Amino acid sequence: MAGDTERIEKDIAQAREDLAKTLDQLAVKANPQRLADDAKTKALAIANTPAVKYGAAGVGALVLVVVIRKILR
Repeated sequence: MAGDTERIEKDIAQAREDLAKTLDQLAVKANPQRLADDAKTKALAIANTPAVKYGAAGVGALVLVVVIRKILR
């Protein structure tokens, strides 16, 4: 009986430690600053791809041509 009690207490202590570790990991993952930094990094990585850069440059050039044509008319 005493062995069972000690085993149960050890199991409870281990469960508490595991829960504390899990909560710490969740706190790190749910940190708003980290989430914002990750989103910014992903957005910059996508924006720096050649397809996006050249596409944006093409759209910008097209808008510039349209504006100049409207001004000259």
